Amino acid sequence: MFQLGKTIVSEEIIENDFVCNLSACKGACCVDGEAGAPVEDEETQVLHDIYEDIKPFLRQEGIDAIEEQGTFVKGWDGEWETPLVNESECAYVTFSDNGTALCGIEQAYNAGKVNWKKPISCSLYPVRIKQYQEFAAVNYHKWHICDDACSLGKELQIPVYKFVKEALIQKFGEAWYAELEQVAKDMYR
Repeated sequence: MFQLGKTIVSEEIIENDFVCNLSACKGACCVDGEAGAPVEDEETQVLHDIYEDIKPFLRQEGIDAIEEQGTFVKGWDGEWETPLVNESECAYVTFSDNGTALCGIEQAYNAGKVNWKKPISCSLYPVRIKQYQEFAAVNYHKWHICDDACSLGKELQIPVYKFVKEALIQKFGEAWYAELEQVAKDMYR
């Protein structure tokens, strides 16, 4: 672990390789698991505000879950997250003709209907951020359903932090990311 400003960062985001391999996993991270995608406090209002604009992009099962549970829910850990359909897939997920999970929010964004792509936690994955009172922990979340992404990342030699560069900059800023890059260079001299 090392510190960058008010973050404590795991070396694993530098040491491990990762590139999403959607053709192999079919978006399993949006379907498997015990909870919805983490949603930050300020994102709860965004989800509420854009719901009607993204609704046409969602499946009926997702709409039903959202209208029953809300646009976001409090998880077992007390944190906000997206609601689930049948305690399984994210309520905002849709499926392509070949069964690949897609994000209905992102589809609305790509169609120009909303100006918010999706929760930052989704863009950051496999990096997970845990906010504490004095700092944020930046960790790598290893999950067996992403083994193909790890293999592809290794083949392409792309470390986790480079794969999620845009999301890390969105979350922490350009200067923070530049410091992270310097730490990575120093680690592998």
